[in-house]
Formats: sequence, C-alpha cells, structure tokens
Amino acid sequence: MTTLRLILGDQLNPEHSWLKAAHPDVVYVLMEVRQETDYVLHHAQKIIGIFAAMRDLARKLKEAGHRVRYVRIDDAHNRQSITGNLDALIAHYGASSIEYQEPDEHRLDHQLSAWRDALNSAGQVSCRMVSSEHFLTERHELAQLFAGRKSWLMEHFYRHMRKKHHILMATATQPAGDQWNFDHDNRKPWKGQPELPSDWRSTHDHTELWQTIEAAGVKSLGAPQAQAFRWPLNRAEALQDLAAFVTHALPHFGDYQDARSTQGWRLFHSLLSFALNTKMLHPREVIDAAVRAYEQGLAPLAAVEGFVRQILGWREYVRGVYWAHMPGYEARNHLGHVRPLPEWFWTGQTHMVCMAQAIGQSLEHAYAHHIQRLMVIGNFALLAGLSPQAVHQWYLGIYIDAFEWVELPNTLGMSQFADGGLLATKPYTASAAYLQRMGDECGTCRYKPKERLGEDACPFNALYWDFHLRHAPALAHSPRLAFVYKQIDRMDDRQRQAWLERGAILRSNLNHL
Repeated sequence: MTTLRLILGDQLNPEHSWLKAAHPDVVYVLMEVRQETDYVLHHAQKIIGIFAAMRDLARKLKEAGHRVRYVRIDDAHNRQSITGNLDALIAHYGASSIEYQEPDEHRLDHQLSAWRDALNSAGQVSCRMVSSEHFLTERHELAQLFAGRKSWLMEHFYRHMRKKHHILMATATQPAGDQWNFDHDNRKPWKGQPELPSDWRSTHDHTELWQTIEAAGVKSLGAPQAQAFRWPLNRAEALQDLAAFVTHALPHFGDYQDARSTQGWRLFHSLLSFALNTKMLHPREVIDAAVRAYEQGLAPLAAVEGFVRQILGWREYVRGVYWAHMPGYEARNHLGHVRPLPEWFWTGQTHMVCMAQAIGQSLEHAYAHHIQRLMVIGNFALLAGLSPQAVHQWYLGIYIDAFEWVELPNTLGMSQFADGGLLATKPYTASAAYLQRMGDECGTCRYKPKERLGEDACPFNALYWDFHLRHAPALAHSPRLAFVYKQIDRMDDRQRQAWLERGAILRSNLNHL
C-alpha cells in the first residue's frame, strides 16, 4: 500500500511534518521537467538553483532513511510533465494514494486539482492536498479581511499582522517606537560609506549539472555562473546566509534600502528571497532573527521594521491578492499598454546607465533589489507603455526568486498599474530627478538628468510628462497625483504638446535609447 508524496521545486523544506520520520510505505517524488523549465524563458541560474537544491534535498532524504524517486531532466522515461510522470509512477509502484503540498502558483494548483479529482472519481487511487506549512496566512485570509473594501491597502493588513503575531509591539495595540512605519527614515542614497559587506554566500561548482540542462535542450537567458554559483543549496546554507545578513548588513539595511549604486549591486540587501520562496527558510524564523537583533541592540528599529514589513507585510499581502484574483488577474491591462519589450531587455545594452546597470545586473546575477525592479526597470516600462504581460513574463523568468504568486501582483499591480489601483493608490512613476537623487548612474550617462527636451535629455523626463498627459482621463482624479496635474495645469498648450511629441518619438525608438 504505497503512498507517493510529491515535492515541488519550490517546496524544499526539510522541516515539513511529512519528514519527521521515515516510513517504508512512503516514496517521496521529486522531478525535473520541461513543463516547469519552459512555461516562460527562465534565467539559467534559476534553473540551476532549483535543480541543484532539489537534488541536494533528495540526497539528504535518502541519507535520513526515506524512500525517494528522483526524476532527472535527462531520464529516458521522463514524460516532462508532473502529472504524466505521476501517472507512470502510480503504475510502477502500484500506489494506493497520492499526497501533494498545496502549490503556490495557480497554474499548478489547477493542474493538480483537476488530476486529483479525476483520480478520486475513478476510485482506484486516493489523492489529497496538504498544507505546505510555510506561510503566516491562509490563501484566502486577505480576501476575508478586506471583504467589502474597495481598496486593499497593504498598511492596514500589515498592522493587522503585527498585532496578530505580536511582532515589534510595545503592547497589544501599540507598536515599538510608537510608529508603525519608518519609511521616511529609510530613503538615504549610499555615497561610499559605510563600507559594503562582502558576499557571504557559499560557492558551488554546478558545471556538470549545467551541461546536463543544456544537453536536454532547455533554453534560458542570463549568465549561468555554473562554476562559481552563489545561491544556497539547502537549509543549512540558507541559515548561514540569514545569520550573516543580520550581522553584517541589517544594521544599515534601513538607511539604504532604496539606494542604488554602480559600486555595489547588493548594497545591504539580504538576498534571502530565493531561500524563502523555495521554503528552505520559514518567514517567521527570518522575522524573529531580525527582531532579536533589534532587541539585543545590534540593529536599529527603523532597519528592522523595514525588513520585517517586506516579509510579514508585503510578502503575505501579495500572496493574498494573488489568490483572491486568480485566474484572470494576469490578463489585466488597465492602461491599455501593448508595446513589446525593447531588444536591450535581453542584453542590457542601452545608453541609459541606470537601465543598463539594473538589467545587466539581472542578467548576470538573476537578481535586482526592489527599487531597481520598481523604480528603474518597472518605471521605464510603465512610462514607455510596454505590455504588462510581456513585462510580467520577463520578471517571472529573469529573477531567481520569482514565482508567480509573488511576482505577478508586484509586476502587474504595483509596478505597471495594470490592475487599475487595487494594490497601488497611484502609478509608481518618476522622472530623472528621483533617479539621480537615489543613485549614482547619472554621472556616467550620455543623457543629462536636468535637461528636459532634446537628444541629450534623460528619456525619463519626457516619458514622465508624456505618460501623465496621455493618461489624464484615467489618472487626473487621483488625490495622490494632484501635485502632478497641478503642474500640468500650469503648462501652456505649447509645453504640453512638446512633451507629447518628444514622448512619442522616444516610444517609437525604444530599441535605440
């Protein structure tokens, strides 16, 4: 009476209750399949990282006495489909039951639930879904909290979570430091001091794995870095990374979390999102490690609160938005943007240094921090009128921490305003002034941030005003954009027309910027 238990590539949690003891009648199934490598064009490091971590978990499970069936990408009998392989394994083992942890992506949830229902209807094999035991909320908890509300503000949810879990609270209702949010204190540009921490992550040689992936015909983008791979293989390494971040970077994370620099692609960011989103780490243990640093006087409250908000607040929040609005959310396009991505999204070769830096870094490291994703790449995509679906697929593929439940609301909602304001109360747009204030790329750029129009002017300037002029019918009523439209009201018709004309020229020549 064999039971098969499926472990997906983003469910690499050795602490799951399934694994507390080995059972001779249970076989754990992990598989590398083209279904998962091919649904978008993924970064090479993302494919390597997930496969390597899956293989490492499978090895450790075997060492602990568990029965494991690992299907490699180049196995002759690999059907390259999760359910196709499960069908074959049911027959092979004569399995009487199947269990799987709840998938985080709707496409997999739909696929596996339909397959489960068919199995259960046939009556020969029972199939059930269990909790992944990872998140701090249930799938539909956010929708229940916001039932009847027109706007789903993250701040309301975040305060609810702080109280519910008693995190950074002085009393049951009063936050530590008498403030819920220290965002205002966390907006400093980095100008060379304090010194940046060295990369504390372990290095792995995955050359052989990468050769196997390529030989299997899997297509990818970005640099594989297979000989010096820096993302964690397992929970032990992820815990080491967490400890190193708390010690060496968290004290300065708050001050510089919105900064950008050509001198350091990591700055003081944790790079823990891959380990979190593959469930090597639990969000509560990451939060607790940061809070302990504050309680022990090792990190300031503003830094710890800013970090905690990203995990306790934003991460759980976007997951709730995702499950409340899927399917269908992925097709939203409130502003009707349809332009394809410029060719340099795949090469990083653009004259705009801030974009070349952010995209080049993404191609090299499969990572960019949240301001690069939102206020550089996302800002440009929104101002230029790029298709939010094309932007979504690019983000989903290029970032090692990108899984649809977390990436889609961030991209379509927060970054591209494609949901019409469900997540963001205004489009997140900025002209060159913001980019110059928070980063150092402008100093070496051929475009001039202070020039408004003309060939040498930073494209963000004309695109910014062109965007707000074109979308005035949809956006001018927003209280958060009142200042922008008051400025537009003070322009004469000639000024407005100049912005529109220059914006149109830029949007029609995106490949040459």
